Parts: sequence; C-alpha cells; structure tokens
Amino acid sequence: MSLLFSPISFGPLQLPNRIVIAPMCQYSAHDGCVSDWHHIHLGNLALSGAGLLVLEATAVEPRGRISHADLGLWNDDQEAALAALLASVRRWSPMALGIQLAHAGRKASTARPWEGGGAIAADDPHGWATVSASALAYDERHERPQALDAAGIDALVEDFVQAARRAVRVGLDLIEIHAAHGYLLHQFLSPLSNARDDAYGGSLENRMRLVLRVFDAVRAAVPSSVAVGVRISATDWVEGGWDLAQSLALARALDARGCHFIHVSSGGLDPRQQIGAGPGYQVPFAEAIKAQVAMPVIAVGMITQPRQAEAVLAEGRADAVALARGILYDPRWPWHAAAELGASVVPAPQFLRCEPREARGVFAAA
Repeated sequence: MSLLFSPISFGPLQLPNRIVIAPMCQYSAHDGCVSDWHHIHLGNLALSGAGLLVLEATAVEPRGRISHADLGLWNDDQEAALAALLASVRRWSPMALGIQLAHAGRKASTARPWEGGGAIAADDPHGWATVSASALAYDERHERPQALDAAGIDALVEDFVQAARRAVRVGLDLIEIHAAHGYLLHQFLSPLSNARDDAYGGSLENRMRLVLRVFDAVRAAVPSSVAVGVRISATDWVEGGWDLAQSLALARALDARGCHFIHVSSGGLDPRQQIGAGPGYQVPFAEAIKAQVAMPVIAVGMITQPRQAEAVLAEGRADAVALARGILYDPRWPWHAAAELGASVVPAPQFLRCEPREARGVFAAA
C-alpha cells in the first residue's frame, strides 16, 4: 500500500492521504476579501484529490499584507466573503480546508509579483509604513520599519487570536501560523533581523518568545476540534542567522505545547541567502526535526514526482508532503500519483467518465 495515500491525523483533523496543498499567495484580493479568482482557483484545487488544502497567507491586520491585493481576515466583510467561498467549495468537495494566518512585517507594502514585486513607499496609494522586530530594513529598497513596542506586540497577538476566531466561525478545519519566509514572526526569530534588548530579543529563548506566545494564544482561542500548527523556515541560508539547531529548539518547544503539526520550509529572511535548491532540498531539515518531535512533520520544496514523495515517507523522513508550484502546474497531481503508485482517489462524480482505461481502479467510490 502507498504511504502517500494512507491516512494521517494532524491532531483532531483526520486526513485520507498525506498530500498537502501548501499556501500560495494569489495577490488577487480586493480590500482583503476573496475575489472571483479565489472561487475559481480554490474550487479547482479542492477537486484535486489531495488530503488538505491550506489557503494562502492571510493577513491578521492591514499592515500585515505583503501587497495591497493580499487576503485579510481582520474585519466582517472579509469574514463574510470567505464564508461564502467556503460554502461554495464545500458543496462540491469534502476536502479538509485550512488557512495560513500571517503578518509580513518589514516585507510588507510591496507590488504584486507580476508588477515587479518591489517595495512600495509608505506615501504611495498602495503602500504603508511597516513594522518589525527591529528598525532594520529588509534591503536598501525597503523603508526602515518601526520596531514594535510592548503594546504593539500585545496588539499583534490579539490580531492573530481574532483572525483565528474568524477562521473558526467560517468553518475552517486547520490554522497554520506563518513563522517562515522572512515574515514578521520569522523576523523575531532570526538574529539577523532581531536586535532587540528586551524580553523578545537576544537569547534564543527570547527570540522564540513571540512565536510561542502566538501559538499558545491561538490554540487557547479555538475549539479542540481545530488543528493548529506552525510553518517555519529551518534556516536563513546566511551565516550567523536562524539555523537548523535553533529550529530544532523551536520545534521541541512547540511539540511540548501540543502543536498539531510543523511545516518545514526555509529561507526568505535576508537577500544574502545562498540557497542550495534542488529536488527535495528541504527534506533533510524536515527529517532532522521529525527525529526530535512527536507531532507530524510536513516536508515541502521541489517535491514534484510521485515516487519521490513516496520515498520521503517510506524512508521516514517526513509524515506528509506539501506541493505548491507543482500542483498549480498539474492540478490533478494526486490522481496521477495514485495511478503511478497503485492507489486510488475519490473524484467528484462529474469526473468519473474521464478515468483512463490504462489506469482502471484509480477512481474509488465515495
């Protein structure tokens, strides 16, 4: 039996297989609200046969958006629009749905990727002043952020809590706290972006404090039926930055707090990063973390082939695999993987007629 198509639990959430669709920003929201694009895009992915679909990075307050066109979940209009989207998707798909709650910190106020992706000045109609752990700009093109004070940190934690409560109200099954890719929580973790001398800076214990506080607050704010996990960058890929040893310490601390899963990525904090990208290049980080925690570990990063994904699980290197660009390119990747690995998926009945003759049995009854 294929491990990729075997069940897994993220805390209270039971999944039929170990294929996770990773959060992927679409930069297509209006005032933080989902648009028609999201109905098309997420509806398509929800029919893919994956075990879990995690919605893109969703800002917990206006300054937390990467661009003006990011999703948000800080007001009633955004909540209502998301609820309508989920009602539509769930009418046709039983797939588990999660959301990644995020704050971009000093990497906020940028143009959309296809419009150049560069930093936008605070006085631009599509820009705003940013915040971070310290008043250190991401690079020379970004304006210096304001360092959050104690009141600002308290407000940030409450923003995550309120967004999590909204996520529960619209019926999402899982919350992923975004502490990766150089965004605000990662900015507190890394000594390259955190020069604070208070309880949130300096020692590893202090730099981890905000991530752990946000996790504890979100976990306490949502019902026990909702899975709560964290996505991290296991390394900055820069000498003297956040690294695997520190990630192991954070993973152990989250595990002790009852974290339901950890999603292991890397990079994004510093433009000096030197990433050794290649097929499965981040899997060794997931493997190292898996050896020290009880919670499920999700591996991600250039895992593109079914047998490659199966091997990651069969070799005990991770508990689940996440796809991003690969499933955008091939939204039926789980179908094709099932056919190659001798497994089956349950398609929408409208698709039953398309089962290839050479892959009889890949479609199972609901």
